[in-house]
Amino acid sequence: MPAKKPGPPQKKVSAKLAPAKRRSAKPKPLDAATVHEVFRRFREHNPEPKGELEYVNPYTLLVAVVLSAQATDVGVNKATRALFAAADTPAKMLALGEDKVRDLIKTIGLFRTKAKNVILLSEKLIAEFGGEAPRQREQLETLPGVGRKTANVVLNIAFGEETIAVDTHLFRVSNRLPLVIGKTPLDVELGLIKVIPAEFRRHAHHWLILHGRYICKALRPECEKCPVNDLCRWPEKRI
Repeated sequence: MPAKKPGPPQKKVSAKLAPAKRRSAKPKPLDAATVHEVFRRFREHNPEPKGELEYVNPYTLLVAVVLSAQATDVGVNKATRALFAAADTPAKMLALGEDKVRDLIKTIGLFRTKAKNVILLSEKLIAEFGGEAPRQREQLETLPGVGRKTANVVLNIAFGEETIAVDTHLFRVSNRLPLVIGKTPLDVELGLIKVIPAEFRRHAHHWLILHGRYICKALRPECEKCPVNDLCRWPEKRI
């Protein structure tokens, strides 16, 4: 057979890949005057924001916040109405017993672990704190099932402290606007304490959580309803 004629020379493919498209630069955090205006508008729309967990005293608030981890406030409230009617103090909770607590909160995620923590924290409150929820973060964080966020919620709602409880909603809103850009909840919390004017700190975490829960949602943010959409620098906002 006749030899095949050589084809045209093949072009060499460069080993280097084409440069990736540059991502748009992250917006810088809002300046002090704009941060003030953000919270002024939040206050104007909702002067006295409230947490959505139901409770009757600092102890039941503490229990409700412990139960709310990886659960909705609505779901927790449905379970705690009967629980708190039966036990609104650590002593009554211990008398109720872990099995009964578990049965009353079984509609909440991780209910077995949470029931155990409720009993353990109730025992510790009686043994070390006179049966009362302590007013210091460090002491609250020694209780079973209680982390920094839970402690901040109790300090803010029950005792009026100017704390910032960073949940997923608040973390998202802070990074989107952005008020504070942080990689961790603690980064955001400490940053917000610095940039939020003192006159707004008492209710700041409620405004931000509610804003993230009902307007600045993770998947379908309702930017058209946002009272601060003209101040927001999030490049993907729907306006």
